[in-house]
Amino acid sequence: MAELFLGTASWSAKSWVGHFYPAKARPGDFLTYYAQRFRTVEVDSTWYRLPRRRTVAGWRERTPEGFLFAAKAPRIITHEKRLLDCDADLREFLDTMSLLGEKLGPLVFQFPYFRKAEIANAEAFLERLRPFLARLPAGFRYVVEVRNKSWLKPPLLDALRQLGVALALIDHPWMPTARQYAALPGLLTADFAYVRWLGDRYKIEETTTEWNRLVVDRAAQTDAWAEMLSDLTSGIERVHAYYNNHYAGCAPESAALFARAWEARQPPEQPGGGEDAGDVDAPSGGAL
Repeated sequence: MAELFLGTASWSAKSWVGHFYPAKARPGDFLTYYAQRFRTVEVDSTWYRLPRRRTVAGWRERTPEGFLFAAKAPRIITHEKRLLDCDADLREFLDTMSLLGEKLGPLVFQFPYFRKAEIANAEAFLERLRPFLARLPAGFRYVVEVRNKSWLKPPLLDALRQLGVALALIDHPWMPTARQYAALPGLLTADFAYVRWLGDRYKIEETTTEWNRLVVDRAAQTDAWAEMLSDLTSGIERVHAYYNNHYAGCAPESAALFARAWEARQPPEQPGGGEDAGDVDAPSGGAL
């Protein structure tokens, strides 16, 4: 049974106040409250710009032992320079995030959908990706996310597997469904899995821009993901999984639904096993 680290993409949604956060919670206290309910978060802000070193040190100080921060690599690496001439940017990112110490989780290189005029095909992408990955220093967990669906084939998966880099599995309009992912051979390329539930940002914002309740019924997709991941990850160490508000309207509530679906598919605790292994509740309950 893989250990599940389940959380959300960011902790800064003001519309969670009065729902996930207490009614009078201040933004400076959000992370402290968040870490009482989840034990991991994906930092989205690092994609836009690197935080100050004292900010990262503060994240470490305000979270309990065992809490993990995943973080997205800056867009200058993945979107602007597209892996070329970005060694200095990479060093700065890794140096800054290293301040988290034992609380640093996976680091995500999120690539956009590439048009042919930008990167012609999967082979051209791999010509850049392989040497970039080979230069990555040891001691970190790395993740690669692509949004060109047709690139999810053995050459990419083999390149990631050779260096133990995980492929991000994403729920996104352009990408496979959970069942379609399950049909792809060799999908796991590291000793951990990484999942991101993104949803359709533009479609959901036609309904709401307040992220305090579920507005899309994702029950069927949630069950499908829980089933697929339970089967797929039975032989690995850990699953990192993060919900975006745009997936169904409220990331903490989406995570709670998945937690229940995941627990329902795990084998029963054996006599003498760990206590409270299935103690995962709705957003008002214990840590997820």
